[in-house]
Amino acid sequence: GRAGQVNAVQDPDGVLLQLLATGLTPGPHGLHLHATPLCEPPAFTSATAHWNPSARKHGSRNPEGPHAGDLPNLVADARGEARAQLLIPHATLNAGPASIGVPGTALVIHAGPDDEQTDPSGNSGARIACAVLSVATP
Repeated sequence: GRAGQVNAVQDPDGVLLQLLATGLTPGPHGLHLHATPLCEPPAFTSATAHWNPSARKHGSRNPEGPHAGDLPNLVADARGEARAQLLIPHATLNAGPASIGVPGTALVIHAGPDDEQTDPSGNSGARIACAVLSVATP
């Protein structure tokens, strides 16, 4: 089965995500932050659309993009393991319009690679793994 771990750290320039995923097929997988912090299997459609507070189109190669939640492809090795450290610029874990932590978001891994330009999700296929990112408020 698939398993993983994600760690989010507030950085002066944004939020730093440290990610480990196992049980993937080798090669690149689309990786996105989705707007709703809810991961209901099997399809994870509960995570809704990409986190996109500035209402742009999908993909770093799209002239009208990217979504704030568009992340680089996650590449799994021959064992199906992937590790990544990613900075999400201008994001925060604190409450506010740029928050990915309050009320939260969902980090979703897709079955196939993201072409970084097709709206809305880079033609990256089914959602195969999902993790809620949420900061507990006292």
